[in-house]
Amino acid sequence: MDMETFGSPNSEEVRRLQEQHRHYSDKLESLLQKPYLSAEEQLEEVRLKKLKLSVKDEMEMLRHGVLHHVA
Repeated sequence: MDMETFGSPNSEEVRRLQEQHRHYSDKLESLLQKPYLSAEEQLEEVRLKKLKLSVKDEMEMLRHGVLHHVA
């Protein structure tokens, strides 16, 4: 997602969220390189996907001005 689309007031928060999203993506991609996932790894896959989606939702809320502060 492009930071320029968010404007400057929340740019620090957007950068933080983008970094989190990238971190979860990298971990997920690394996990999915394995030919077989154990039960624990499958749970981790689901957890990472949910975290990525949550961060993406936060970024969208910031973009639309819905979220003013993230605890």
